Amino acid sequence: MTIEFLNEKVIPIQANQTILQASLEAGIPHYHACGGKARCSTCRVVVQEGKDNLSEPNKAELKLRDQKKFPKNVRLACQTKVISNDVKIQRIIRDETDLDLYVYGNHCENLQSVGDEKPMALFFLDIRNFTPFIEQHLPFDVIHIIRRLNIMFNDIIVEHKGKILEFTGDGFYAVFGFDEPIKEAVNNAYKAGKQILDSLIGLNENYITKYFDHKIDVGIGLHSGKVIVGKTGVKEHNPYMVMGLPVNVAARLESATKELNNNFVISEYVYEMLNGRSNSAEQKQIKLKGVSEPFCVRLMGKGYNY
Repeated sequence: MTIEFLNEKVIPIQANQTILQASLEAGIPHYHACGGKARCSTCRVVVQEGKDNLSEPNKAELKLRDQKKFPKNVRLACQTKVISNDVKIQRIIRDETDLDLYVYGNHCENLQSVGDEKPMALFFLDIRNFTPFIEQHLPFDVIHIIRRLNIMFNDIIVEHKGKILEFTGDGFYAVFGFDEPIKEAVNNAYKAGKQILDSLIGLNENYITKYFDHKIDVGIGLHSGKVIVGKTGVKEHNPYMVMGLPVNVAARLESATKELNNNFVISEYVYEMLNGRSNSAEQKQIKLKGVSEPFCVRLMGKGYNY
């Protein structure tokens, strides 16, 4: 049996050895501040391949995992043994700066502190033609309307189990699927988009058009796929980061709402996961930057009246 420490080396391990014992014997400078007693977490590793070839977490490891909120692919090297075949892992703590990031320092963050790959629904929204409103109204009114919109957007996204990762001046980027299966996440994201569009109708009629002689339109793009998820910030500024090609595709679908003259554009992949879908939604083939083949989308909203 062997352990491959990614970007380091492959070492042998005996059936009665822990990963920590094997790595130290092989000369790997594996941190273990508590002496391998499952108290400090400095020996933790990320399992990349072969998780089923490892021993089950014991009581000591489960206790520390619960305290530190470790993802399931993070194991304590001091408590984990290889029971069959080979595994591929990565050390997390490799130098003093890593200790600061993950264990002792001011920037320490335990929850989901390592990257993960998972399927998620990616949701982009942009307010259309907001520049004329900015030019025609006082700064207070501009910020006031943006605040009202952002609060409404956020409430709807959260109601449907999503999370807004970034607000721009006239839009936002949200993700769905942190805690639910991807099909449920996609349907939640779609429902959130429809509710935002419906809520805007009432807000325009009863407030924005009434008091500001303006109508707010938005464009929404929705796609889904496997992305890299993790936290990259520090303490009080510690947003989730979600990265990958599906994120770029979702952003480009939002941009495509202009050329397609439809305020809600979703990928065919998302459409196939929707509950109770019909074949009435118009299908289009569009060209997306970075995607070699024509990309199939569905138009789920309405046209702009400019």
